[in-house]
Amino acid sequence: MTAARAPLAGIRVLDLSKILAGPYVSQALSDMGADVIKIEHPDGGDPTRRWGPPFRGPDATYHLAVNRNKRSLALDLGTETGQEVVHRLLDRSDVVLDNFRPGSSLARTFHGPDLVQRHPRLVALHISAYGETGPLRDEPGYDMVVQAAAGLMSLTGDPDGPPVKAGFAFGDLGAAMWGLSGVLAALVERERTGRGAYVATSLYESQLAFHASFATGYFATGENPPRLGSGHPSLVPYQAYPTADGYLVVAIGNDAQWRGLCTALHRHDLAADPRYATNADRVPRRAEINHALTAELRGRTNAHWLALLKEHAVPVAPVRSLAEVYDCPQTAALGMIEEVDHPDVGTLEQIALPLTFDGERPAPRSAPPALDQHRAEILAELGVGDPNQPLRRRSRS
Repeated sequence: MTAARAPLAGIRVLDLSKILAGPYVSQALSDMGADVIKIEHPDGGDPTRRWGPPFRGPDATYHLAVNRNKRSLALDLGTETGQEVVHRLLDRSDVVLDNFRPGSSLARTFHGPDLVQRHPRLVALHISAYGETGPLRDEPGYDMVVQAAAGLMSLTGDPDGPPVKAGFAFGDLGAAMWGLSGVLAALVERERTGRGAYVATSLYESQLAFHASFATGYFATGENPPRLGSGHPSLVPYQAYPTADGYLVVAIGNDAQWRGLCTALHRHDLAADPRYATNADRVPRRAEINHALTAELRGRTNAHWLALLKEHAVPVAPVRSLAEVYDCPQTAALGMIEEVDHPDVGTLEQIALPLTFDGERPAPRSAPPALDQHRAEILAELGVGDPNQPLRRRSRS
C-alpha cells in the first residue's frame, strides 16, 4: 500500500479482542494503513485459529479471513507482566479494541474509561453482546444467540417454516461496522479536542439499529412482521422466483417497473387490473401475484429472463452461489479478490477492503500472522529485553 493510499498511516492500534467483531474492525483499520498489534493468549491464541475445517496451513480459514496486515504478540493478560506490556503499548497507541465479557477480571483490568483516563489521547472501543446496561449486560453472546434475541431470526425464513439465522454472521459484522464508525468518529474528534474517547457498541444494539423500517412499521401498527422467505413486507413483487434452471430475484420498486414487468411477460391483463395498479394495492394480494409470476418464470431459464427483463428496465438478478460470485466478471472488474503471500500455504486469496480512495483500492500488506510471530520486533520497539522478567516502569512525561 502506498502512503497516498493509507489514510490511517501513523495510527497505532492495539487489538485485545478475539473471534470476529473486534478483529474485523482492526483488519479494516489495518487495510486503511494503521499499524495493528494483535494480542493473543499464549495457549493457542485467538480461538478462531481452531474454528475449522476448512484450514489453510495450521490455521482455520475463519481466522485467516479477518487478521491480515497485523502483528501478533502472545501475552497472558492475567499476569502483571502481561498487563505492564499492554500499558507500554498503550503509551504508543491511538486505538485499543476489546470484547471482554462484562464483569470478567479482564474487563475490570482493562476497563475502557479507565484506560482513556490513564492514556488521555486513546480511543478505546468495547464491543459486547448486549450493551453496557440492562438485565442482559453480563450475558455472553455469540452471533446466532443475538440474532435470536434481537429479532432477526423471527424475520428470516419461510412463512410456515422455523426461524432461520442469516447466512452471514450479521450480528458480529453489524457490531463491527458500528464499532469502526465510532472509532473513526472519535479519531476525528480527537483532532479537534486533543482528547480520546471511550466508544461502546454491542451486537444487540447494532441489530436493533438495522431493524430500520421494520421497527418504524412495528411502532406504527403494533404488529409483528411475518416471515416472508425472500419477500419484502412493503413491496410486491420483490423476491426470488424459481426458473427452469435456478432462482431469479425480481425487485419492483415502483409502479412503472411493475408495468414494465407485465409487458415483458406479455401479461397485459395484470398491468390493466386495477387491483394491482399500485404497490399499496399489490401488497395485500401478494399470494396471487406470486402465483401468477411463478407460473410464468419457471418455464424459461435465468439467462432468458435476465436478458428480457433488463430490456424492460426491470431490476433483476440471478441468485448466485459463491462459486458463481467469485467467477463473475463484475467481481473481477472491481478487484475484490486479492492475493497475499503466506509462509505456510503460499498464495492466500482474500476479500479486499470494499473502499477505494481516489479510485485506488488499498492492497493487503501481509498475511495473517502466526501466533506470537512478531514478539521480538514489538518488544524491541518497547525496549523490553525479556518479557518474562518483571518490567521496570518507565517514567511518563
